[in-house]
Amino acid sequence: MNLENGLILLVMGMGFVLCFLTILIFSMSVMVKIVGYLNKIFPEAVEEVKSAAKKTASNVDEAIALAIAAVATKRG
Repeated sequence: MNLENGLILLVMGMGFVLCFLTILIFSMSVMVKIVGYLNKIFPEAVEEVKSAAKKTASNVDEAIALAIAAVATKRG
């Protein structure tokens, strides 16, 4: 008796999860299509990012010299 009830509960639970996951996958695929369509109608503006000034050897050398001077000053 308990085994039969357990199996019925098992099948019902797995069926519920299967139905829920099927509905979830279907709704997500519909949302993908809707969002893709909306992106074609209202495209998002993309801002161009200006690249930072490339470090040259002089900038690196100045940074190293500054670090050495700071350490020398700190030590006394």
